[in-house]
Amino acid sequence: MIVAGEASGDLHASRLIEEIKNRDTDARFRILGGDLMSRAARVTPEIHIEKMNVMGFSEVIRFLPMLLQNLRKAKAVIRDFHPDVLVLVDYPSFNLKLAAYAHSLGIRTDWYIAPKVWAWKEWRIPRLKKYLSNLYSILPFEPRYFKRHGLEARYVGNPTVKEIEQSLAHIPPKKHFLERQGISDERPIIAILPGSRKAEIRSNLPLMIAAAKEFPDYQYVIAAAPSIPEKFYRSVAQDTGLQLAFGATHTLLKYSVAAIVTSGTATLETAVTGTPQVVCYRGNGSRATYEIMSRVLKVKYVSLPNLIASNSIVPELLMHKCTAPMIARELAPLLQASPQRDWQLSGYRNMRKKLGTTDASKIAAEYICAKPGPRT
Repeated sequence: MIVAGEASGDLHASRLIEEIKNRDTDARFRILGGDLMSRAARVTPEIHIEKMNVMGFSEVIRFLPMLLQNLRKAKAVIRDFHPDVLVLVDYPSFNLKLAAYAHSLGIRTDWYIAPKVWAWKEWRIPRLKKYLSNLYSILPFEPRYFKRHGLEARYVGNPTVKEIEQSLAHIPPKKHFLERQGISDERPIIAILPGSRKAEIRSNLPLMIAAAKEFPDYQYVIAAAPSIPEKFYRSVAQDTGLQLAFGATHTLLKYSVAAIVTSGTATLETAVTGTPQVVCYRGNGSRATYEIMSRVLKVKYVSLPNLIASNSIVPELLMHKCTAPMIARELAPLLQASPQRDWQLSGYRNMRKKLGTTDASKIAAEYICAKPGPRT
């Protein structure tokens, strides 16, 4: 049984399912996740990702009845299916509850894509130690961190590296890409990646568009999440000339001069693709929230490229610092040959070296399909 609760988890889990099937042709699956996992496992999700993907305190409160219903249903599936292995993919608040329940039933529980407790909520570590059989890390600095806290984590590589390589190996020529997306404008492209959740899109997209419009010699194209309707983007953007590219994020990034990206997995995808970027996260835009989070977070950076490189490769504009003028100021030197653009591209190369070339889903599948050994 495999559980993922957001778009990036759906992608990573779908690759993992394919690798598990390569090793165990008799494997049967139950899933909580999205369309990619469904196609890979050839089963209908017990709960679709659309009913799980919420973020922020206000959204959690608003959708609390649905989330509690999801939890009850997930526990019922675990109890009735009683899998040989429960594989949890990120999504820590929900998945930790499932880990505790599976543990009470004596079910082996593996976690793929370790929760980012090194950033905040370190108090979750004792629960991870108690409930997990195996923990698989996709960030190279995590095993050292977990070891300091008495928990073994195996670095299996980062799945984004292989996913991007495979995706870019099959991209169409730029002309065909533009034709398929209905884009006739010949100006260079600024890619906008506003996130995969509606709350993120509402907060970030208008500012991103306003910043991109400061450069009339360029056009902007939005990388649209397949789970979000086009009419939602148009209602938020309020721009009649809005250009959307659905299901083609990696291709869009490859053919873009630079990108404006909401903080999250997409920042790593952008870096691996090699496209210079400005990282944004508006949230509620509060200076007070920024000050609180600066004290709560235990890390110097929030974007994955900077965290992996242990250096300020990409600019991070968070909360009250995320404004259209600030985004435009950071974006300007990335649109042409400049020290800032060279710095990012050099930083990306160093980051790639740290990530390595291991196929994460393949290595994780080997561990998951192995006969249970001593508890880690």
